[in-house]
Amino acid sequence: MEINNLKKELSRGAEFLENEKSKTRVFTGIPNVIITCILVFFSLLCFFIALYSLFDTKINRAAFVGLIVFCIFLLYPASKRLKKRVNHIPIYDLLLAALSLVIYGYVVFNCQQVISLSTRLTQEMIIIGIIGLILTLEACRRATGLPIVIVSTCFILYALSKKSLRIVISYLFFSNDGVLGIPINACISFIALFVIFGSFLERTGISDFFIDFANSVAGHTVGGPAKVAVISSALCGMVSGSSVGNTVTTGSITIPLMKKNGYKSEFAGAVEAAASTGGQIMPPIMGAAAFLMIEYTNQQYTFIALRACLPALLYFAGIFISVHLEAKKLGLKGIPKSELPSFKQVAKSWYLILPLIVLTYLIITSTMPKAAYYAIIVAVLLSIVHGIFNKKSPIPHVAKSTPKLIIDSLASGAQSVISVGIACAVAGIIAGVITSTGMTNKLTAAISNISNGNMMIAMFLTMITCIILGMGVPTTATYVIMATTCAPILVKMGMNIFAAHMFVFYFGIVADITPPVALAAYAGSAIAETSPMKTAIHATLIAIAGFIVPYIFGLDPALLFIDTSTVQVIMIIITSVAGIFCVSAGIRGYLFRNMIVIERILFILFGLLLIRPGMITDVIGLGGMALLIILQHSIKVKA
Repeated sequence: MEINNLKKELSRGAEFLENEKSKTRVFTGIPNVIITCILVFFSLLCFFIALYSLFDTKINRAAFVGLIVFCIFLLYPASKRLKKRVNHIPIYDLLLAALSLVIYGYVVFNCQQVISLSTRLTQEMIIIGIIGLILTLEACRRATGLPIVIVSTCFILYALSKKSLRIVISYLFFSNDGVLGIPINACISFIALFVIFGSFLERTGISDFFIDFANSVAGHTVGGPAKVAVISSALCGMVSGSSVGNTVTTGSITIPLMKKNGYKSEFAGAVEAAASTGGQIMPPIMGAAAFLMIEYTNQQYTFIALRACLPALLYFAGIFISVHLEAKKLGLKGIPKSELPSFKQVAKSWYLILPLIVLTYLIITSTMPKAAYYAIIVAVLLSIVHGIFNKKSPIPHVAKSTPKLIIDSLASGAQSVISVGIACAVAGIIAGVITSTGMTNKLTAAISNISNGNMMIAMFLTMITCIILGMGVPTTATYVIMATTCAPILVKMGMNIFAAHMFVFYFGIVADITPPVALAAYAGSAIAETSPMKTAIHATLIAIAGFIVPYIFGLDPALLFIDTSTVQVIMIIITSVAGIFCVSAGIRGYLFRNMIVIERILFILFGLLLIRPGMITDVIGLGGMALLIILQHSIKVKA
């Protein structure tokens, strides 16, 4: 009976996943071949631009965005409510697709004229720019949804209230500060190739390897399925670039298992949403935001990835401890080992992580485009080896299937690049408005006046701004918006520049689980079949570290290993993990037994003291934690 129920739950998860994928039009036969060829060409163009192109950067960017907009009008219907017909694209979408090529083609073939005229645009150029912006915004609405389009439209209207139409169009469409700005440059240079790399990883079995590895390590422990969700989502999420996408993909497996194990539906959905959201802050890739940080902070990739490790560790430690304590509280057990893959068996496929090892090594020693390129080659070769030795496939069969794997990976990767790229293009509009109008100075002045120079108040106001602006916005676009609007505010008030960018990045990301617009939590609730708002509230509490840790490294960048010694780093790691343990226990209200209110408050208080770097706070925090643990245990024993 339980097996049948689990099958039904898995079926619901798979159905939700299929619904998510079905946002695009359906093609078969010759039309499918044509669309696949277009997508494969787009992926190959991404490699050509990043590795070999000698054209002007404006030409590269315009060609890239033009093809993105063109593909969106071919793939995405104007409304999800429209009845889908196989192999059907309405005439108006074909016209819009063709028009997008004409508009962006104009920029490509008249690049030098556009550069020489600057803000002195002709009437013809103004019309082309207006049409181009409208097409780009409509394409973004179809591919990523309304939130970012609404935000960018508000910014455009603000720009029009301050500048003439000619100057606004010049900045937002023809210059390197708008649609063709830094976000698109980062997308072409780094992000697109890593998204395509992620597509290859999915098809070569490494995503399944992550889930099997998590099951073999933690599936049999107390509350095993929830711990599997945390581990697998952390590993898969760092390359997915989407909190919602990661929630849907891994959640279709982990959420039904958590429910079967005894977790409440809203808690199961919340764990997956919180863990999937955390995947975006997980080094080495951080949902591709790490590569954007290179542009905005002028730091080396290794500097960023290394210093992002401890905050990510604390985030996932908080979730892991929360699910463990909840399982203890409910008396839940793990999954029987007989139903799980053995660690020894999973370890035999260890070579599947070689692409990630190669990627990380080459990022450090070579260029990032080359790192992605060679990592993909390694992934393809490994898929051949995996097919021969694991599936006992004859070599001719593997050789026959390899071209299909490459084509499918390139086409799927292109679709993912399209959704990320259009979000970056529209985020560039927002960045362009901020640059051209001096909005950052006004925001800084407003927050400075309200906070009266108090950093804690300024951080709180910035947090609220980040969460509001980050609602419903894809990861890469979220960071772009935060980096241009909010990070400069904190930097001007004296915060370390890298700490400021990490602060705004964290709060832009946790918008995906923060009510009222918590898209990752809503995706989790849909699979778990429970209340979206309850799921979002639980996810916020489970991921509490994501709301606390940024304040700590914002006030003292030692948590980011800045201006510290080796001994200090070791102490910071130990006390920070202990602090997250205390905070999580206080939030869940359970350790060895249920806590009374005063115990919960003290656990949270001492936990915060431990997370805050400093000898005095560490001593007080450790002493308080030890006392509370002794009291918890002794009272339980006497009872």
